[in-house]
Amino acid sequence: MAGVNIPGVSDKYKTNDLVEGLMKVERIPLTREQNTLETYKTQQSAWRDVNKKMTSLRDSVKSLYSFDNPFNNKLASSSDEFAITADAGRDAPYSSFKIDVITPATADRFLSKEIEKGETVPEGTYTFKIGESKISFKWRGGKIEDFITSLNKRGADAMKASLIGVNKGKKALLLEALKTGAENRISFEDSALDFAVEKQMIKKAVSAPTEFGTSMSEISAPSNSNEAASEGMPPLGTTTVRASENGISIGPRGAAEIALPRSVAENENSKIEFTMSAKKVADITLAINASRGSPKMPDAGAVSFKGISIQNEKSDTGIAPSQAKEMPPLQEIRDDSVLYAMDSSGNEKEIPVEKVLWNYGDDGVKVTLDAKDFPGISAIVVRNRNTGVQLNLSGMSAVDSSKDLGYEPLHAVSKAGDAIIKYEGITISRPGNTIDDVVPGVTLHLNDKTEKTATISINPDTESAKTALINFVGKYNQTVAELNVLLQNKPEIIQELDYLSADEREDYEKKLGLFFNDFSLSSAKGTMQQILSARYNFEDNAAISMLSQIGISTNATNFSGYNPGKMRGYLEIDEKKLDENLRDNLDDIKKIFGYDTDGDLIVDSGIGYLIDKHLTSYVQSGGILATKTSLLDKQIDAAQKKIARLETQLDKKEGDLRYKYGQMEGALNSLENQQNAISNFGKQQSGNN
Repeated sequence: MAGVNIPGVSDKYKTNDLVEGLMKVERIPLTREQNTLETYKTQQSAWRDVNKKMTSLRDSVKSLYSFDNPFNNKLASSSDEFAITADAGRDAPYSSFKIDVITPATADRFLSKEIEKGETVPEGTYTFKIGESKISFKWRGGKIEDFITSLNKRGADAMKASLIGVNKGKKALLLEALKTGAENRISFEDSALDFAVEKQMIKKAVSAPTEFGTSMSEISAPSNSNEAASEGMPPLGTTTVRASENGISIGPRGAAEIALPRSVAENENSKIEFTMSAKKVADITLAINASRGSPKMPDAGAVSFKGISIQNEKSDTGIAPSQAKEMPPLQEIRDDSVLYAMDSSGNEKEIPVEKVLWNYGDDGVKVTLDAKDFPGISAIVVRNRNTGVQLNLSGMSAVDSSKDLGYEPLHAVSKAGDAIIKYEGITISRPGNTIDDVVPGVTLHLNDKTEKTATISINPDTESAKTALINFVGKYNQTVAELNVLLQNKPEIIQELDYLSADEREDYEKKLGLFFNDFSLSSAKGTMQQILSARYNFEDNAAISMLSQIGISTNATNFSGYNPGKMRGYLEIDEKKLDENLRDNLDDIKKIFGYDTDGDLIVDSGIGYLIDKHLTSYVQSGGILATKTSLLDKQIDAAQKKIARLETQLDKKEGDLRYKYGQMEGALNSLENQQNAISNFGKQQSGNN
């Protein structure tokens, strides 16, 4: 429809421009408040940056006089770092000492026999002990690889298992204790013991044996061997006893008393072992029976000559026929009671032996006896009452059962053992290779045996002190740069800071002169400069009493020309001069940063102490900077509330204006339409006339 105008759409009368023009004037207070808010935020960010820089500087300077200051750090050096190294604590004295590493501490590392491909570990409860640590778990059976994974998962820091390739296509199981020292030996229990023995990882271990019973010097006739015997039977004795390096043989009717070595007899824990076998020989009763009764004289004989024979007279024995007595034949003797233990009083106690002697086997039977079962035992007695048997005893051996080591490795890569060192000639042992209780303040680290005596030297750690001083100078200069930018409106200040990144440079440009001549910041800078340039007379004869004397000052490079950058308070370092003083006057440098003036053992003066105290008033909770940021927090909050209120008012104002101007535009459109209608009506009337 022609002439129809929708307010706010066709904008026929430029009402939008009129409203915007009016609102622009109305928005002036809002724009002013928004700019104020941005200023508050920029100031708050700047104060926080100052706080950050000052806090960093305070932390840096505090480390220069606190208990853990770098001037007390020590360095330990070794003349044989391949074998032994050391770490020196802050309380270690400056000194040098001699160390010999006889042997470092070792851990048990056991290797099994070769493991066939596809081998499994049987079901069972597997228990391993490493010192006081215990690893025990139930295994359902399965591949050895899965068993190793399960063991390692439970082993944690005590034990480790792995498969090691020992030959082409062949592997072996390696068990390693992860703790060194003789007290941390690996031991096996339950199914783990059976598995380790079966895989030839360990074997039964005993103490070193005492050998005896192979020499005639150790053998004598038993003191009570004259026991009653059948008439005609030879008495027991040593006639048929023989000794060789293989042992002792005792023929029929033989007897021997084998003396125990004194060390064996006096130890109730002795365990004696030997092998005894029986050999069948001609029975002596046959010969004895054949020679018994009246003498049998041979035939006297005769002589013949040319058909004439003459018979000799029978021999005359001189024994009347009535005196001749027939003796009953001796019977063969077979007796199993052949072994006895004799005590020091001569009393004997039979040692029972299995009745296998009459099997006449070559292997015989193994005899084992514990001294505890035969109190006071001093000898082993053999009584071979048999008439057709020879007894053979192997060489005897005795071990101390109380020293039974249980099991020992068959393929030990290494065995658990303590570290042994000599400190200034004194032999010392420890379970580990890290030793911190021999030299006060010094920790020794053993790696290998020393070929020759190693020298450990403790010296000052000047490098850590130098690093701390350089860090302090850097933090100080960053803080001064921050203050210079905020206090002065000079673009060259930013240009002089060639270490800034593009973003940092842009940020500084926004803050340039933001707190022009702020008293709190200018005071902070001035006070720090006074502290750094002051003299500190902690001792009358001190070589160093000022920071500039060690090569740190605002003109350490001795530049003679004019340089405005040098007037801004930045510190410089003369590195050569600093190195010399760190080497020669380290204790003085330490004291100019912090020392005790009244003898109460508390630092109360020095560069570090005073700067720390000064900056604390700025950065502490409730300090100068906290107060300023707190005030800005309130101002920012008030500005944000005012902006919100103004925005609400402006929105309402703009709505009202648009409504009123819309009404006005509608009224004008209506009047225009009426005017057009009247005009058209007049034209029609004129045409009709």
